[in-house]
Amino acid sequence: MSTSEHLKQLNREDWRELGFWYDCDEPSKEWRLVGSRAGLLRFRDLLREYVSDPRNAMKSEHEHYGPYMYLKVMTWPVAGMDSRAIFGTLSDLDRLASLIEARMQSAEVGATVRIGAEFAIDSEYSLVLHVQADDFDPASADAGL
Repeated sequence: MSTSEHLKQLNREDWRELGFWYDCDEPSKEWRLVGSRAGLLRFRDLLREYVSDPRNAMKSEHEHYGPYMYLKVMTWPVAGMDSRAIFGTLSDLDRLASLIEARMQSAEVGATVRIGAEFAIDSEYSLVLHVQADDFDPASADAGL
């Protein structure tokens, strides 16, 4: 296996471990997550893991996710989303996890769930969750693979 193929395989495995595929669509001002309900709920779990770590209580603490590491969750005094991060106080981020959980309870395959003002009124970006079938492979959404 060539180095390039080996790196692609590692990225496929990283997407599968993450449970969902993501992209930041700057023209639409959206963070897009694509996955099965269980995969999208994995983002809820990552948010809850983040807020449960006391080291993340300080302003500007952050964590990167995914094979390319450009999805960033960050502690900040106000809730919001922009091209660089999804941010807020630990309480805000826990509330986002709860919003995702509540919206996923009734979301059916093919649904698009948008979270914006209910998380942060003045947010520049929205979080858009695209619900796929249970057997969805997040790596399949990565055009580079």
